[in-house]
Amino acid sequence: MRCKRMGYESEISRGELAAKLAAIGQAHVLKFANDLSPDQLARFEQQLASLDWPLIDHLVKTIVKSPEKFELKGDVKPAPYYENKPADTATKEKLCKAFGRGEELLCQGKVAAFVVAGGQGTRLGWDGPKGTYPATPIKKKPLFQCFAEFILALGQRYGKPIPFYIMTSPQNHGPTTAFWKQHNYFGMNPADVMFFPQDQMPAIAFDGKVLLESKDSLALSPNGHGGSLMALHKSGAIADMKKRGITQISYFQVDNPLVRCIDPLFIGLHDLDNAQMSSKMLPKAYPKEKLGNFCIIDGKMTVIEYSDLPDELAEQRLANGELRFRAGSIALHALRVDFVEQINQHGFALPFHRAEKKINHIDLNTGNPVKPEKPNAVKLETFVFDALPLTKASIIYETDRQDEFAPIKNADGLDSPKTSHETTTKRNAEWLEKAGIKVPRKADGTPDCVIEIASSFALYPNDIPANKDKVPAIKEGDQIYLA
Repeated sequence: MRCKRMGYESEISRGELAAKLAAIGQAHVLKFANDLSPDQLARFEQQLASLDWPLIDHLVKTIVKSPEKFELKGDVKPAPYYENKPADTATKEKLCKAFGRGEELLCQGKVAAFVVAGGQGTRLGWDGPKGTYPATPIKKKPLFQCFAEFILALGQRYGKPIPFYIMTSPQNHGPTTAFWKQHNYFGMNPADVMFFPQDQMPAIAFDGKVLLESKDSLALSPNGHGGSLMALHKSGAIADMKKRGITQISYFQVDNPLVRCIDPLFIGLHDLDNAQMSSKMLPKAYPKEKLGNFCIIDGKMTVIEYSDLPDELAEQRLANGELRFRAGSIALHALRVDFVEQINQHGFALPFHRAEKKINHIDLNTGNPVKPEKPNAVKLETFVFDALPLTKASIIYETDRQDEFAPIKNADGLDSPKTSHETTTKRNAEWLEKAGIKVPRKADGTPDCVIEIASSFALYPNDIPANKDKVPAIKEGDQIYLA
């Protein structure tokens, strides 16, 4: 039997596979093998052979059966960061120089865009990959189109095509690639768009036994957003980048239509400081906001989850009233290509974490489906920010919520299409007003209209004046699309 896994091929016999599973106490996964058709059995064996069973056995012993208990150890300090509106001249000059350096990198074709897009739109009531969700307020452009248009406009501005790497999941890989083909890659050159799925890990019961989803499949789930750095390496994406002369990667997640897929200033700052992995941050709105906290622990850049930062630290304030631990992570990163290579050199360097979940599975005695009412198993996940302590140098750059953070995560309430559309219009209204264009506003100060601006019209507010004559007079209740 031949197994092809993320670009690698290996041969393993049926007997060898059974022996390997038995040796680590997982022989039960083959219990229903005799009930399967030859095709079903072949597919199931392919799935089994694709997994790293020695790693799974190690994780069962060290994480599943020995639950990790988070302890905050060491000297914990707030991480320093570059303010985006600095008062001092030296930092202003540094940011200006950084923007120029970012532009140089783009002109030289040294930057790639990378989106983590393995999720489904289930929480949004959307049947399909999350990247296909109609995200913009007027034209209802899918998230993927928002990114493609930004990347195209940026590439045209600097005279070099920008390659776009899209990490899918095994569940949404086919629908994602079909969607891009159906939409003619939104104007991008197909040769500049690469898709690859991330690895999966099996769900494991608290007793250490891998769960079966059905008689011919394990209960599998993606290995966390940290797995994106493994997938870049295993898929051949890093090798492709090196052939193209790419040295820097701009990393972002799929749910944010306002994201600057590549920010010249941020990439330039990251490069000027010789950082290996850098991050953007938002000032937290309140102490326990659900954002990871950038900290320095014993001299190393680290992200502490909001639920793990003790209240006494989360609530500390400076003399000016600002939170002391105020730098919140929004999963926007810059990575050097050689750093991603480095953390894959001797096996994947990022640690796994446990997440206790309710996992549907089948009963090993009857083969009948089981839907648990409480958590019954462990999902094993990696976090991309766990790469930060491995860096020799890392910087953080502040960004504004309104400028590039309008995520769509939930069907309603916080981080919903409604709040994303409101943020988009608010940002666009301010862009137009800075150029001297009148925007009608309600009594509460919010825009009394809906405004959508395509990347082809403006990437930044200072692009608006050159196109000012293309903006019609805006009346109360208008829907204005500028492209």
